[in-house]
Amino acid sequence: MIRRRQRVGTNGPLRVMRTLADNEWTEPLPILAWLIEHPEGLIVVDTGETARATERGYFPRWHPYYRRCMRLRVKPDDEIGPQMRARGFDPGDVRRVVLTHLHTDHAGGLAHFPNSEIMIAREEFEYAKGRRGRVRGYANRNWPDWLDPTLVAAPDAVTAAGDVRLEPTPGHTPGHMSVTVETGRAFVIIAGDASYTQQLMLDGQVDGVAPDANAHRATLARLRAMVAERSATYLPTHEAESVERLEAAQTGG
Repeated sequence: MIRRRQRVGTNGPLRVMRTLADNEWTEPLPILAWLIEHPEGLIVVDTGETARATERGYFPRWHPYYRRCMRLRVKPDDEIGPQMRARGFDPGDVRRVVLTHLHTDHAGGLAHFPNSEIMIAREEFEYAKGRRGRVRGYANRNWPDWLDPTLVAAPDAVTAAGDVRLEPTPGHTPGHMSVTVETGRAFVIIAGDASYTQQLMLDGQVDGVAPDANAHRATLARLRAMVAERSATYLPTHEAESVERLEAAQTGG
């Protein structure tokens, strides 16, 4: 769960402060991660959260966001590694992991992929690392010691075939990027936290933690145009209906 003002932000310079002060919770939200079966190798987009995040001391108590604005319920079997194995895939076979951004609920499962290439937007990595990154809300002390990412700049291709691509979608974070996939049946946008729901994207609603509201609005407008032009299937991370939309796209429903 997160605060309602995080999902639907307010206007004006006090937007983030109002999110931190909000006392209303959303309903429990999913944390979705995505596996792309591709001839060039398995590709994972985002890694979800780790069950360790529920342990005392995993997040710094001095940070107001972790203290007030997030409640996690993640069991070990909920992590991406066990979830992949339950579906017949080995995390060790993943060739590339693409992170839409480095917030903990998208990067928390990195430990399952020590032998994969980890792709992160250069701007996101620079913004998230070190002491300044921790003040900005990134749990970077919990990143794996072995993390040595491939730093990228969207737009760019993930595959040589060009059917999996990185698209710049700054706003929620400065280096946020989405992943587009041409499946043959559909054009899919794996949107991360570009918006919390499809409707919020269509409404152009800036969230309550985006550091740059203007960049976020511009991204939402571009996503709306892309969805309209390509009849795209739009998949934000924290909307259960994303799964239903993907299933419909895969079956042509």
